Amino acid sequence: MAARLVLAANSAQNLLNFRSGLIEALVARGFEVVAAAPPDARAEAALAALGCRFRAVPLDGAGVNPLRDARTLRAFRWLFVKERPDVFLGWTIKAVIYGSLAARISRVTAIPNISGLGTAFIERNWLTSVVVRLYRLAFARASAVFFQNEADRDLFLRKGMVRPDQVRLVPGSGVDLRRFAPAAARPGDGRTRFLLIGRVMTQKGVREYAEAARLLRAQRLDMQFSLAGGLGKERSAIHEDTLASWQREGLIDWAGAVPDIRPLIAESDCVVLPSYREGTSRALLEAAAMARPLVATDVPGCREVVDDGVNGYLCRPRDAADLARAMARVADDEPVRRAAMGEAGRDKVRREFDEQIVIGRYLQAIDEALAARP
Repeated sequence: MAARLVLAANSAQNLLNFRSGLIEALVARGFEVVAAAPPDARAEAALAALGCRFRAVPLDGAGVNPLRDARTLRAFRWLFVKERPDVFLGWTIKAVIYGSLAARISRVTAIPNISGLGTAFIERNWLTSVVVRLYRLAFARASAVFFQNEADRDLFLRKGMVRPDQVRLVPGSGVDLRRFAPAAARPGDGRTRFLLIGRVMTQKGVREYAEAARLLRAQRLDMQFSLAGGLGKERSAIHEDTLASWQREGLIDWAGAVPDIRPLIAESDCVVLPSYREGTSRALLEAAAMARPLVATDVPGCREVVDDGVNGYLCRPRDAADLARAMARVADDEPVRRAAMGEAGRDKVRREFDEQIVIGRYLQAIDEALAARP
């Protein structure tokens, strides 16, 4: 009988966007795959086309309501009773915590993934101590815990949320190099087009991006600033009125959430991410795979992708002036220099972040977990 795996995240779209290659590989290996997330008819149909079943789980990714979180834990517990999976894999904070807690209660092997720390660790408030305790409980019997960068791994080890024998490193979500192929340089029109890809929230550095645009527009008119991403539901989400005021001021062109980011990357000269912290930025990896130079903050999850001066430029986090400086460097670079940086980025992704590398490490961890079962 084929082993049954449950894969969970805070949205079905997240699983579709970031785990499609893994799901296809698992199905090809003969595993029975069950995707678990809040209901989403369109994404559910696409996941079914990949060969997996879908089970709806209530999950409030942005809230801190204990009653809703208890409901999520009960839903995962009931899911495991009904499905009796051999292995649980989870991504995104609440799916990881409550899915892993339910797996522990249900004696299901858990392989959780830390793909980012979230607001609790960036802002460091009362919620941080609560989340630390939850992670300790959730991961106590996990077979392996994957991290996307060494800084996050070291933080979890230091706070006793994982044991050294559980730790695995994976280079982000990986990139499908066939799908994200190099894009030809955009025809010159006298302007440098910058693109920030990410949810419209403070932690992505969107406020610094708007302020950097304001600083640069006061000095020169040869730049255009675009933003692609949905309005966040998190507590740190930037209000739609603020975004509208930036648009009225002529600072930022907002594209909203787009189903396929590739055309926007191809229409840009440089992709920017002034994030406060990442797991490993998928947006930067995709842009690099398409041979675009990058500008990002010198923080975990970004510095692993950007080699300063080679495939892009790093700047200080939460510093709009330094972000503007880095963006001006790209604007002032000759086209041949930008092309060389783009080629270097593509080569780096091929060597270090190919999706097949990521899938191989997950398959190895699953095989090891199944072999260790009584």
